[in-house]
Amino acid sequence: MKTSDEVRLFTVDADDDGVRLDRWFKRHLPQVGFGTVSKWARTGQLRVDGKRVKPEDRIAAGQTVRVPPGGDAPHKKPKVKRQLTEAEIEQAHAMVIREDKGAIVLNKPPGLATQGGTGTTTHVDGLLDAFAPGEDEPRPRLVHRLDKDTSGVLLIARTPGSATFFSKRFSGRSAKKVYWALVVGVPEVAQGIIEAPLAKQPGSGGEKMHVDHEGGQPAKTKYRVVDKAGQKAAWLELEPLTGRTHQLRVHCAAMGTPIVGDGKYGGKDAFLTGSISRKMHLHARRLIIDNPSGGKIDVTADLPEHFAASLEQLGFNVNASDATPMRDDPPPKSREEKKQQARQHAKNYRKTRKGERRGRRDAGPKAKIGPKSTKPPKGKR
Repeated sequence: MKTSDEVRLFTVDADDDGVRLDRWFKRHLPQVGFGTVSKWARTGQLRVDGKRVKPEDRIAAGQTVRVPPGGDAPHKKPKVKRQLTEAEIEQAHAMVIREDKGAIVLNKPPGLATQGGTGTTTHVDGLLDAFAPGEDEPRPRLVHRLDKDTSGVLLIARTPGSATFFSKRFSGRSAKKVYWALVVGVPEVAQGIIEAPLAKQPGSGGEKMHVDHEGGQPAKTKYRVVDKAGQKAAWLELEPLTGRTHQLRVHCAAMGTPIVGDGKYGGKDAFLTGSISRKMHLHARRLIIDNPSGGKIDVTADLPEHFAASLEQLGFNVNASDATPMRDDPPPKSREEKKQQARQHAKNYRKTRKGERRGRRDAGPKAKIGPKSTKPPKGKR
């Protein structure tokens, strides 16, 4: 955007409802620095619906933001969208299983990284420009991750507002994710919850996690055995209740049933003999999450070829599960709810004690009165 010599008026759209004013600038006028925004607010040049505001104030849809002239930083080069090849554009669109104004849902294939890194040039994040070819269109954003060798549902936020919305649902545990995994061996208990805190394994450079009951972060996973092939292998449904790195892989290995193909955590015990593929058998099968425009996004991703072939070879019926989320645990109480519960408990305790004291006071005199004596007075016997 070029430097403006005139006052600019912007109408806040629904996607920016409730955001901080400085965040709004970062989204729509990134060339205007925070220092400039603060100065404009301090001097009264920046206004919302004609009123003075502070950078941290939140704005609402339909309000008018008055931006004074200038303030741009021409020395900062705007981020230029990467020009994708026709093959890359085709690859990006081939993964789409659902698309609306707030979200793009992909079925990520195994072997494709979610983000770039050392030696990684092809990844989902690098393909997102395919969904916003225009220079003025906001670039879609990642809001959660899948490991490179994990396949399945990957949600992409189309706008900054929907990115904030979805991120809150993931962090608040209202989003439901169901994974399918093929594991070596069979869990001793057919259904349960794995609670094992995780931490980075020393000496691995942060590339590997392990169970650490003393210094690890809480990690919790629900699981259910859908079917089993004797004691050789089992098909599991996994529902992560926390989002730790490699959580499902470490938890399955900790049960003594590593995911097929996961040599990183299962070693040589993570592979089945015969014609079963040596690729990772972990798939994000289903995602249920609130939609910014109302209702729910409920999507299911088809299995990759190697996973579907393995289930068939082991005699499993892919229709044996609809990847329904397992029954929820009661949501954790907030601090205020805990305080209210404690106050109510104290109140009930005081009432009980008060009733006991009243009972003892009322019973005291009655015990002394008793029935009249039938014995004759002394001297008249």
